[in-house]
Amino acid sequence: MAVDNKTYNNAINTLKNIGDNHLQIKTTTSGDIYEVNLDKNELFPVMHINPVNVTTGQSELNFNFQIFVMDLVSEDSNWTQSNIQSANNLSNEQEVLSETMSICTDIIGALRHGVMQSMEGVNDINQPIYFLDGEMTLEPFNERFDNLVAGFVFTVTLTTMNDFQTCNIPMLNVGAGE
Repeated sequence: MAVDNKTYNNAINTLKNIGDNHLQIKTTTSGDIYEVNLDKNELFPVMHINPVNVTTGQSELNFNFQIFVMDLVSEDSNWTQSNIQSANNLSNEQEVLSETMSICTDIIGALRHGVMQSMEGVNDINQPIYFLDGEMTLEPFNERFDNLVAGFVFTVTLTTMNDFQTCNIPMLNVGAGE
């Protein structure tokens, strides 16, 4: 039985689908974090997928990504008196961190429970899916790009089966050794 190996595109698209289908996430992007467009026209909260690397095992691929979940922070100069909860809380950063952490745990939950990953109408128990093991560390951040954002970043490793077949390699059928 041939295994339908997952590709880099499959891994990125699975993560993008999770972001696109989450009702709180308004924008899902991927690529280098320094290329993310955080101008004032971007819809927030944003989920950004930063590829780190891919490692191989005996019969699996491990796709490593940093996942950023961020939202805009309103500073006290933008607030009316009714927005300020106390003299010590002159922005909504704590609320932004709380909401983005909740979104991060939703993403982890979706990845840990394979039923969320399957395509609609696929009932094949042998269909390759992603596995997510271990603990995640959610690290808070706040950054000033064109605007002030805060959120959490975590590293995730998606593991999937790969049979490393040599029958379909696009190579001439000659020896490679010298």
